Amino acid sequence: MKTRYIFQMVAPVFIVGCLFTPAQGINARTEPLFVAADGNDSWSGRWQKPNADRTDGPFATLHAACRAARKQDAGQSQRIVVQAGQYFFTEPLALDAADSGLTIESAPGADVRLYGGRKVVGWKKEGEKLYSAELPGVKDRTWDFRALIVNGRFCPRARLPQKGFFEHLSKFDVPWMSSTGGGWKRKPTNEELTTLKYRTEDIGPWLDVNNAEINIYHMWDESLVGLAAMDAESQTLTFASPSGHPPGAFGVNKYVIWNVREGLTQPGQWYLDRTAGKLVYWPLPGEDMDQAQVIAPTIESIIRIAGTKKSPARDITIRGLRLSVTTTPLEAGGFGAGKFDGAICVSFGENCRLLGLEVANAGGQGIKASGDGLRIERCHVHHTGACGVRCSGTQAVVSDNHIHDVGLTYPSAIALQGGGKDCRISHNEIHDCTYTAINCGGERNRIENNLIYRAMTELHDGGGIYCFA
Repeated sequence: MKTRYIFQMVAPVFIVGCLFTPAQGINARTEPLFVAADGNDSWSGRWQKPNADRTDGPFATLHAACRAARKQDAGQSQRIVVQAGQYFFTEPLALDAADSGLTIESAPGADVRLYGGRKVVGWKKEGEKLYSAELPGVKDRTWDFRALIVNGRFCPRARLPQKGFFEHLSKFDVPWMSSTGGGWKRKPTNEELTTLKYRTEDIGPWLDVNNAEINIYHMWDESLVGLAAMDAESQTLTFASPSGHPPGAFGVNKYVIWNVREGLTQPGQWYLDRTAGKLVYWPLPGEDMDQAQVIAPTIESIIRIAGTKKSPARDITIRGLRLSVTTTPLEAGGFGAGKFDGAICVSFGENCRLLGLEVANAGGQGIKASGDGLRIERCHVHHTGACGVRCSGTQAVVSDNHIHDVGLTYPSAIALQGGGKDCRISHNEIHDCTYTAINCGGERNRIENNLIYRAMTELHDGGGIYCFA
């Protein structure tokens, strides 16, 4: 027992020393660069805090710190330490092969939050229950989003019906030949992919096609699309973009209407009024809109690590950060909502590591990564519009993560999707997912010692663990 207590007292000192003391040798780390909320991108980034004259100190943004890290001596591991605070991104942090060997990490014990959006202010009372705020770019759709975070909460959008689904009248009786057998026996026409016949009791002249979004359910996925037109005489909705499968395919006739004022039925909901150019929100009881932190997303990803096949991004580590608030484009996401980006993305990575991250309140995927030797460990991924973690490649390790409350916008989202060769998915806790908890294909992959509960809460044809060749 004494030995254990001595280690607990000494270990933190050792860790801090390792973090801020550069090692020696050919591959030694240079001294770290620092980022702080009160920093300045014109400073050197060599100091944890601004000096007395405020002529030097930490950087204000990770973008500036990464540019400076690239200029340091080649052959040495670079490190950026981010200090406590909130950091709002107007564009993703883009890393590539030139950043190989870089580590970005939070300072010891620091609460570092990276947001892919901006604060919404200027709230005005609208009627007895609602508040609204005018937003530039909403009318012309240069700013459009499908997620809203209020006081750290992923808020549900206005929807009809309040619970359950409407049933449409469209049919598509063509046989499905299986995903590996070529898909549909007959290719759907453009009209079949872009129209839906509705019941008159479900939709009236109140529907604003500029605002409404329709989620059409299929068997193992769904299509979220905008509207181009409504014909009340023929009871037909025309989509602004094609659905992934025709409405009525697989014998499934369910759909939901999102983002209409008529769907505001309870506190905590919101909708984006593109016609009026404003955001409308119904506060929770006791929620003061003058004090509330409301963040609307502006970008799809916060950090993107993108190598190429010839020049992979190698040995990049992201550790201890909290990433939140991203959006998705208005289009069908396909199986597992796989089309959408992650709050953090890795492509053509090699031996890259995502460690101890919290990824929450993301409109699309939480983490989306592909490459060789990837490690995603001890991350907490939750409240995502699409998947929690998507990882594919060779010899990847996805372990000791906590993934839950995924598929909040796209119910076909998979909590943890793997794939490739010689990968290991182990010791993850996964729960509260609308579709499959773990989906994995490929060769010689191991899925072991995972805790799974409350999966398949909404969609069909999946499972707690769903594997395919």
